[in-house]
Amino acid sequence: MPSICFYFEVHQPFRLHRFNFLDIGSGRSYSDVPQDRAVMEKVAEKCYRPMNALLLELIQAHGGKFKFTFSLTGTVIDQFSMYAPDVLESFQALARTGCVEFLDETDSHSISALFSEEEFRDQVSRHRRRMEELFGQSPKAFRNTELIYSDAVARMVENLGYETMLTEGADHILRGRSPRHVYAPADCQKLKLLLKSYSLSDDIAFRFSNRSWPAWPLNADTYAGWLSRLQGNGDVIGLFMDYETFGEHQWADTGIFEFMRALPGKVLALPDFDFLTVSEAAARYPVREVINVPAPISWADAERDLSAWMGNDMQKDALEALYACRPLVQELDDPDTSRTWRRLQTSDHFYYMSTKCASDGDVHQYFTPYGTPYDAYTNFMNVIADFRLRLQYTLRQRAGSARNDALPHVSLTEPL
Repeated sequence: MPSICFYFEVHQPFRLHRFNFLDIGSGRSYSDVPQDRAVMEKVAEKCYRPMNALLLELIQAHGGKFKFTFSLTGTVIDQFSMYAPDVLESFQALARTGCVEFLDETDSHSISALFSEEEFRDQVSRHRRRMEELFGQSPKAFRNTELIYSDAVARMVENLGYETMLTEGADHILRGRSPRHVYAPADCQKLKLLLKSYSLSDDIAFRFSNRSWPAWPLNADTYAGWLSRLQGNGDVIGLFMDYETFGEHQWADTGIFEFMRALPGKVLALPDFDFLTVSEAAARYPVREVINVPAPISWADAERDLSAWMGNDMQKDALEALYACRPLVQELDDPDTSRTWRRLQTSDHFYYMSTKCASDGDVHQYFTPYGTPYDAYTNFMNVIADFRLRLQYTLRQRAGSARNDALPHVSLTEPL
């Protein structure tokens, strides 16, 4: 019985003000509150509200047979609370149906797993508490930021008690094997892996509105037919994508909502097909093979590696400067300062610095609020210089060696 496993990632970063060299030491806030609010209002109206309503309708229409999985970053939850509390309530309504699973991830949507296991564990613990408090779930499944995965990351995730993890079904690690099976990581005892079927996922997430695509316009009958041809060739079809695909990346006038409204019924009409959450799929199907991933992979760009965030010297320099602040943040041990530092870790800041070309470059350019990658790098490094200055001054002040003209403390959530 092939099972369809829809997984949606819900994320918005806290965006940075344009922060010039002369702003360093000025006490200016880092957060671009007007832009954050405007983006949330736009995406809530185009995606979150209509899509949540549609999913709730589909669960009810199909008697609970339509199931799917979400992961909400801590940064998007904070912005829901600040700018769109009704959207957060609509996610809670979906949770109450019993047909929706919520996964854990790093609370700040960071790539901390690559830099500090202690920081990674702390962020995951914070996210777990949110899932329990907001949705009444204690997640047993995990997705790392951007589906970043390696054997080393898998061991950290298993040590945190998770039973299932998601990652990309990258061709270079599968080596001809199907992404539609449950796998086990190397050197883990219990953790299971569910993989993204990237071609079928990207048909919805990226190609749906492309008029030059031979399959355009894609309808639910056609897509269900593609799925039906996979019967007998795999157990789990992992359709993983950004939730903002619906209405934001693929606008309503592309027919994306009508496609999703029709698809569950078409799939459930196929013999032996059903929908499962991530944990249900991992529990139902046996592990087929152990998979070795010594070098990290991700779901980004053609390479499916870390180059979207660590592919050039600007990105590496920015990450090094950011994580060099960690000992000072720990020494200060201030909740507002720690929150600011974690939001500076959000992977989007480094994604904006990418200098990739061709189709991958087009995708990066679609998401960035900056004119050039260098603008993103310069702005971020000015913020880091200011942040480090604040940390050093506050620590000197605490030790009694600072002057009285203290720099004002600013957190990323402080209003302008």
